[in-house]
Amino acid sequence: MNDKALHVLEYDKIIEKLSEFASSEPGRKLCLSLRPSSDIRQIRSDQKKTGDAIARVFKKGSVSFGDNRDFSGILKALKIGSSLDMKALLQIASFLDNVNRVKNYGKSQRDEDAPDSLSESFKMLEPLTFVSAQIRRCIVSEDEMSSDASPGLRHIRRGIMLTNDRIHEQLLRMINGSLRTYLQDAVVTMRGDRYCIPVKAEYKSQINGIVHDQSSSGSTLFIEPAAIVELNNKLREMSLQENAEIEKILAELSLSVGEHVDAIRYNSEIMTELDFVFAKAHYALDIGGMTPVFNEHHFFDIKKGRHPLIAKDKVVPIDVYCGRDFDMLIITGPNTGGKTVTLKTVGLLTLMGQAGLAIPAGDRSELSVFDEVYADIGDEQSIEQSLSTFSSHMTNTVSILRDANENSLCLFDELGAGTDPTEGAALAISILNELHGRGIRTLATTHYSEIKVYALNTRGVQNASCEFDVESLRPTYRLLIGLPGKSNAFAISSKLGLSDEIIEAAKEQISGDDKRFEDLIADLEMSRKTIEKERLEIEQYKKEVQQLRQQLTQKTDKLDRQRDEIIRKANEEARDILQEAKDVADETIKVFRKAGPGASMQDLERTRTGLSQKLSDKNKAIAVKKEKQVQSHKILKESELKLGESVKIVSMGLKGTISSKPDREGNLFIQCGIMKTKANIRDLVLVKDEDGKEAMKKFYGRSSGKSGMDLSRAANIKTEINLIGKNSDDAIAALDKYLDDAYMSHLGSVRVVHGKGAGILRQAVHAHLKSVPYVKSYKLGEFGEGDAGVTIVTFIK
Repeated sequence: MNDKALHVLEYDKIIEKLSEFASSEPGRKLCLSLRPSSDIRQIRSDQKKTGDAIARVFKKGSVSFGDNRDFSGILKALKIGSSLDMKALLQIASFLDNVNRVKNYGKSQRDEDAPDSLSESFKMLEPLTFVSAQIRRCIVSEDEMSSDASPGLRHIRRGIMLTNDRIHEQLLRMINGSLRTYLQDAVVTMRGDRYCIPVKAEYKSQINGIVHDQSSSGSTLFIEPAAIVELNNKLREMSLQENAEIEKILAELSLSVGEHVDAIRYNSEIMTELDFVFAKAHYALDIGGMTPVFNEHHFFDIKKGRHPLIAKDKVVPIDVYCGRDFDMLIITGPNTGGKTVTLKTVGLLTLMGQAGLAIPAGDRSELSVFDEVYADIGDEQSIEQSLSTFSSHMTNTVSILRDANENSLCLFDELGAGTDPTEGAALAISILNELHGRGIRTLATTHYSEIKVYALNTRGVQNASCEFDVESLRPTYRLLIGLPGKSNAFAISSKLGLSDEIIEAAKEQISGDDKRFEDLIADLEMSRKTIEKERLEIEQYKKEVQQLRQQLTQKTDKLDRQRDEIIRKANEEARDILQEAKDVADETIKVFRKAGPGASMQDLERTRTGLSQKLSDKNKAIAVKKEKQVQSHKILKESELKLGESVKIVSMGLKGTISSKPDREGNLFIQCGIMKTKANIRDLVLVKDEDGKEAMKKFYGRSSGKSGMDLSRAANIKTEINLIGKNSDDAIAALDKYLDDAYMSHLGSVRVVHGKGAGILRQAVHAHLKSVPYVKSYKLGEFGEGDAGVTIVTFIK
């Protein structure tokens, strides 16, 4: 790509911003050297890497390459066998640690994750953890070697420590002893690498030692006492041994690192490349970019494209395309309307895409590969070269016409401007016609009506305009392809206060053809706005329909879920009821089996009463739940019910016969097999007699031989029961069973023979009769009926 176009389209500002996202100096240098490519395979590879890096940042977050640096000097020194200092070795260790972090970042989190275009680069990194660990073990900081670096160093430093202690011990004895009066201060100090004490100058002769320094005033002399000279000499020797041992350790470490020079160099190259790729990814996220599709057919289709150097809250996205149905686009419209920005956006996004950068545009935006992008944009008049604006533009145009071919993209801003309008328009049309004839993709801006007409009359050339709101005197910056633009000079002047007389006089200066052309453009603009308004309304209707459809779908799904939940709960409740019934039946059978032939009737009666109570409680619980539900069957009237009538208890799904009349609240007893349960008249429906008879037949057929009877015997039951000789418990159990059978056989009254005796059995019988709901009345027998030894019982009809 030619440098002039890169500069004019501000590509250099893009790569400067890109370099700010690199975290290492080599990465920044690589960003600044980035240039657009014309090799579509290279472009697609670079775009794929950028897209994969963006995906990794979304999935795993960022990764730093900050410890990568230019190691060429260090590696060259290692190559020739030189020793590195502690700072250089620590830089190598930090770099290898960084390589290890980056390699771990690049590993797949799951086995099923498919590799991407960056996976191989991450895989080829060699962290050399043993090398960095060895350096970390030996070197604490840039100017401190660890005592654990070698046994020799540890031994030397121990000796230095002991010698220091001995020196301090002797000096402290001196300054706190007889020499105290000779000293300026009771402190131990150092001059050079020798321990000294500060002595007053007048007492110099009192101290046996070597003078190393004096204060600026001369009042203090720094003397090394003779008693510690030997120790200071020994300390100096051990210090030299320490330095020699450190140099030896550094040489060994350098030798160890030097064995991996090629791996370190290769790691640095990969880290630089990855830093460069991830800088492109972070820049893409910063500008809201996407990776475009590329073709080799010289057409582009930019959707919602934005200029990356204009603030996001100010830039207006544009849709612009060229090269498929037409190869030349003529953009017209008022000044500051966005024409130049459109040219720069197309050119800059093309350059960015070919450099492997994401572009700030919408999904499915497509770019083409051009060998060169030429741009003649802006005022480049030169005083030094005596070039006017027109001459400068024409110089660029001549150069472009000479070098451009069908693989080029040409951008012209105000082609033919800066000279006589008639001649300028003619030149512009001729230049555009030359480019069009050579099949060169071209975008040009203009104010000339002649060029608008040329675009209308020439196949393969299309008009476009930048929309302008005359009412607010502000451009909307929207690009409208297919419609030529107006300069709106008269309308703008009128809004700004120019008198109508002047404007009308100006209009008279325009030829009739020009007036008709401008009127046609105005009509087209009015039609476009109407169509645009209708299109927006249709889109709004579509959105509303879509919302209603979604709401309906959501309601349907909700109803389906509620239905499934109701069915599930009903199934669970039915299962619980069946399980409870089974448990009760199993318990009852167990009790009767345990009782055996000699069981007490009182115990059996107590068990039966308990079961009846349980069934009644369950019925009440279900009835409470049913009160809130809408009745789905006809409510029976009291007059429709007859004793012995076959009915069904809706809430329980049980069939039986009516055993009593309803009370004030509508409650009555229903005989269901061996069980008698209480139900409400609202929970009953009549059933066919055959169903009730079948239930009765099953009930009597299940009864045991000792206490049961078949259906024919129930119809011919005796009108009298003899309880004489039974105890109260057995008598009551027999009486209760007899009364049930008699009442179910529709007998009006029966005789209960209990005898006179002490009256205990009679009292028990009367007490039981009071609790039987279907007993209307009872009395002692009259003369001839058994007197006080018999009770006459009358049933409710």
